[in-house]
Amino acid sequence: MAPHQQQYGSTEDAQVSDGKENHQYRDTIVAGESLLTSLFPKPPQEIDPSPMSIDQKFHRCHSCGQLGSHEDEDIQLDEEDGKGKENSNYFSKHIHCRTRTAFWEDAKNMEEGTIPHSIIVGLIVGITCGCAVFLYYKVLFILMGVAWKELPKMFVMDQWPEHLQVLWIPLVLFVTAIGTGLSVSILGDPGDLAYIVKCVHAKGYITIDHLVPMVFASLFSMVGGGPIGPEPPLVAICACIAGFISRNLFKQRNRNMIRKHTLMGMGAALAALFGCPLGGPLFALEVNSRFGIEYFEHTVETVFSATVSVMVMRFLSGGVMESIWSFSDVKLANGQPTDILLGAALGLLGALVTTAYGAWLSQVLKVFDYLGLLDNKFAVRRALLATCFIAVLGMLIPQVLFWGELEFTAIATMAPSSSLPYAWPTPGLIGFEMNSGLNAFIVGVAKMVTISFAVAGGYRGGVIFPFFAAGAAFGRCFTSIFPSVNVPLATLCFAAGIEVSFLRTVLSTPIILCYLSGEQQAMAGVLSASLVSVFATSYIPFIKTQTLRNDLDSNFSHTGRQSEHNDSKM
Repeated sequence: MAPHQQQYGSTEDAQVSDGKENHQYRDTIVAGESLLTSLFPKPPQEIDPSPMSIDQKFHRCHSCGQLGSHEDEDIQLDEEDGKGKENSNYFSKHIHCRTRTAFWEDAKNMEEGTIPHSIIVGLIVGITCGCAVFLYYKVLFILMGVAWKELPKMFVMDQWPEHLQVLWIPLVLFVTAIGTGLSVSILGDPGDLAYIVKCVHAKGYITIDHLVPMVFASLFSMVGGGPIGPEPPLVAICACIAGFISRNLFKQRNRNMIRKHTLMGMGAALAALFGCPLGGPLFALEVNSRFGIEYFEHTVETVFSATVSVMVMRFLSGGVMESIWSFSDVKLANGQPTDILLGAALGLLGALVTTAYGAWLSQVLKVFDYLGLLDNKFAVRRALLATCFIAVLGMLIPQVLFWGELEFTAIATMAPSSSLPYAWPTPGLIGFEMNSGLNAFIVGVAKMVTISFAVAGGYRGGVIFPFFAAGAAFGRCFTSIFPSVNVPLATLCFAAGIEVSFLRTVLSTPIILCYLSGEQQAMAGVLSASLVSVFATSYIPFIKTQTLRNDLDSNFSHTGRQSEHNDSKM
């Protein structure tokens, strides 16, 4: 007999064959029991927590009587290597319910996992991470201003012949590439996005010793005009801070509780970066898995911390919460049902671009591996080799320099190169202008190529904004072929298709893109592009550490459903 066909009378007596509880009816049982209790009050009884009371996997919280799982067991953390050891005594631990008694009672006891506890942690993490993002961005743009505005004015503009001024681009790139390599060699490997995701799954936090190496390596990578962005560096920095606060200030030893606080820091970083209090934390939750949010129980607290972080960041910077990209003075007035079909087509094209990028990147990495440059002992040589290709493309096509956050509008509107905010000299070596569909395609391809060399060369940064910029270029190429297609819709959908197919952030990316551009009416089309792109590349693991949670019930996975289906037929 299949498990779902088992009959039982009460919660305490419910048993399932093979020691597996019937998850389909668990919530119904508890709800029905609460209703009977309210209609026919009984004296409080001691609930027998023995394994036969309901299941060896689920038991009742000693504070509120709710059913829960053992997924949140306490762990012992080794401070040196960060490895956690599970406590196998299932029934000596109780579930950390968010609402144990009343708010003031929980606030007085301040037990982990309760709402007052989460509010306090969320406030501290949000404020701290908001300040960290502000300081990082402040230093980043000060250094960029010095490298690309102040120093050229002082030493190049009036001293160098005009035809040689373009050499400033490779000069800055090579100097900062040496800085990137030295920081990795001396301070240690700061990790990357794949490492961050791995730590979230395995330990629930990132050790604080990654913070300083990430700050220096990422700043060197971006100040020189490298085509990678500050997203993973800020995520890593704030994840380190949040994990440190959780384990040292709040003395947390529960793996999933620490993971929640780490995700709070990651969400706070991205929310402050994008200025989007909902899209940022959703991105931080989605990026850990290949298909949707799997750490769903931490969503509300992560969004709360992110909202605090946005407030702090905007307050310190003196800015307002508004879109930063503009296609024209007139926004899309409305959306059409056909936008969904168009978005699906563009999402598929974006998935094809990402697939081609992944194949190209693997070949580039094979070359670097063949040359023996992937070892951190040769980090300087590795960065210099990659910079040779980035510098050549940067001199020919200045639009590919930097990560694209500030260049997106110029690319999406096909504005003159003189509108580029930091690249100098803006005409480059050949006076390239993005004034046709072919040139837009060239910019898109060149951007993807420079991203691949930055990744292979050990640059520390992210691909979110760079993929957005490449998508904008490809979108303008598409509109040159089909002039009737709306420019904001085409560029945003193409950007979503490229980014989502690589990072799997299918829900947060449309929110972020529409928020940054102020084109809310494009949401349906951009979401369609995201959905199609993630389906099209579901079997291509670009980030191999994006794995399924090992504590999820089998009903959440395809293999589990297949196994259950096979069992029901036996």
